[in-house]
Amino acid sequence: MVHHSNIEAVGENACSAALTLSGISDQVISETLVLFSSLIRKNKVRILKANSEDIELARQNNSSMASIDRLMLNEDRINYLKTVMFDVAQQKSPVDRILETVTRPNGLQIKKVTTPIGVVGVIFESRPNVFCDAAALCLKSKNSSILKPGSDSLKTVKVLYDLLTLALADKGMPENCVQILGSGNRQEVKQLVRMTDYVDVVIPRGGRSLVEFIKSEAKVPVFAHLEGIVHIYIHKKADLDIAKSVVLNSKSRRPGICGAVETLLIDKEFHNKYGEELINFLIAQGIEIRANKKLFNNKFVVAISDSDYGFEFLENILAVKVVEDIDGAISHIRDFGSNHTDCILTTDKSASEIFFKKLDSSILLCNASTQFADGGEFGFGAEIGISTNKLHARGPIGAQHLVSFQYHVNGNGTLRPQ
Repeated sequence: MVHHSNIEAVGENACSAALTLSGISDQVISETLVLFSSLIRKNKVRILKANSEDIELARQNNSSMASIDRLMLNEDRINYLKTVMFDVAQQKSPVDRILETVTRPNGLQIKKVTTPIGVVGVIFESRPNVFCDAAALCLKSKNSSILKPGSDSLKTVKVLYDLLTLALADKGMPENCVQILGSGNRQEVKQLVRMTDYVDVVIPRGGRSLVEFIKSEAKVPVFAHLEGIVHIYIHKKADLDIAKSVVLNSKSRRPGICGAVETLLIDKEFHNKYGEELINFLIAQGIEIRANKKLFNNKFVVAISDSDYGFEFLENILAVKVVEDIDGAISHIRDFGSNHTDCILTTDKSASEIFFKKLDSSILLCNASTQFADGGEFGFGAEIGISTNKLHARGPIGAQHLVSFQYHVNGNGTLRPQ
């Protein structure tokens, strides 16, 4: 755990490690991640013990259930972590890929080749799995990383960091290719995101206040999304059974993640046929429905307020609105969405095409749970975050997005004419 009083030393170490990483083979990096995966499995009890201490402290601090869920590791989640590390190891290296090759009339051969970004800073809250995902994806893309966990997950991250350090040392990797900032000092974060001489990009993973703070303070580029205001629109030609299962999974599988649906938009025609049945089903599954009580004959429906639209509940609460048609749904999403993830449920292909063309979200789905908004589910092995930026990386960020490129130009004594 790094506790440098001079954070510039961390940056210098990261830059030095990045240079060394660029010359290390992908095979050695993959072997390091496989070993880390094995160490996670062998040290499951130690990890769970540290995590239980973090959770107990979170409860004493009256953290929300959503925060505790994000913080919590159990046997299944640790097994998943182990699998993710192995999956990232098995992926092809995103570095040194030839993206384009052009031969000019004068004989110059020009290749566009992927290169590491350099030094990646990641500031995250609660979720200890972010440490593993970020470290693994940065290593796979030959970037060094400076990771700043929240104080709530510090004990768990410390154990995971110690295990990764063992794997790095065993494979002869540079010791500073992954560094942790261990204090709870926000001034430290402010310094990190302003170190343009050392840090090439910053990725915040956390709530709106953290992301807004990073964006307002950063002088280095930021990959981020403010929050996941995720919508599902049930089109008039949606299948009722699909609507029930997809909405339930999108909300209740893990309500505290950014891919959880927060607002349900129901087409008026669908509502007239199936609205009552759908809402009664969701309430029976333990979801709090906030809607216009005049539209639903269920005493458990909670009266909705204007502030519920565009709000990230991160709990088993769903804002519901009946809309006139697909244009009404699109208009609502444009007004209240965050360009993160939005979904349409329909059997009408032309309706889904309209939905996809008229919305600018980084992820758009049709007839599938919004909880698929995850790099692991996209085949990236893991994700370091989800970006709603339009430049460089957008959507789930995997190792293949943590690269830049160079132009390699080869001539034969080629001269440019006067």
